[in-house]
Amino acid sequence: MDAASPIPGARFVDPSVLARIGNLELVSKSLVDGFINGLHKAPFFGSSVDFAEHRGYVPGDDVRRIDWKVYARTERFYVKEYEADSNMNFSVLLDMSKSMDFGTRGITKFDYARFLTACLTNLVHRQRDRVGLVAFDSDIVEHVPPSAKHMEVVLHTLEKLTPSRPGKLGPPLKKLAEFFGRRGLLVVISDFYEEPDAVAEAIFPLRFRGNDIIVFHVMDPSELDFSFPDASSFEDLESGVQMPIVPEGLRDEYRALVQAHTQALQKRFAANRVDYAVLDTSKPLDFALFSYLNMRERLMRTR
Repeated sequence: MDAASPIPGARFVDPSVLARIGNLELVSKSLVDGFINGLHKAPFFGSSVDFAEHRGYVPGDDVRRIDWKVYARTERFYVKEYEADSNMNFSVLLDMSKSMDFGTRGITKFDYARFLTACLTNLVHRQRDRVGLVAFDSDIVEHVPPSAKHMEVVLHTLEKLTPSRPGKLGPPLKKLAEFFGRRGLLVVISDFYEEPDAVAEAIFPLRFRGNDIIVFHVMDPSELDFSFPDASSFEDLESGVQMPIVPEGLRDEYRALVQAHTQALQKRFAANRVDYAVLDTSKPLDFALFSYLNMRERLMRTR
């Protein structure tokens, strides 16, 4: 399944609209419901899970899931229901440093990351896996260990998080490498305001402990294209340093630097079998959810 391929019903509303709703539980449930409905006829549906029970066929069900042996005995149509059997440990490692508290389209990078975290954990929880959460800046701020009973705890923790301090990937992730010694699936969500080598050094110990990792690089559209129209003073949210800049004179150079940064990260991650995707906060969340499902499907085939 191509992560970029549209599936009817999987497109979600503008993230800036979600930001005005505010309720993470409501947002995550409604988006995951829409996403799953959109996947109804996708090849992934039911392909990596075990049989659970039968239910009566209703118009619109995939005829490939009809149990013809049951039909031969009863002359009635029943379809097979499935459930995930992996009981995987799944945790989101969420960057809540000050640089994440930036946004130009009605939603900050951090709120977009919170929506993504809520949707992923909700989706995984429905697959009967254990869900957990770590929020960090330059240290671990909140830690919810993976558990089948921690969905509500994750959402409650997400609701109260507020970026307030500068961040640094190395120290908190080094601590977490000791905790995540048991193989699981980790999703790291950050804007990665550090050099590619420093990012790799922070994340790879988690990979070397046997964990499978997906990295989501969250960026505001203005950070991708530097489309600011007028000269003004720009402030570094991490350090507070201000600098007068004329965007038009630096736009091409800036875009080249951003491209070089993301390509360097992609190269390092690919060499170590870490999935990497850049997410534009003005876009719907389905690309990230497809990325998760694609990796999950590959993992299920090898376990």
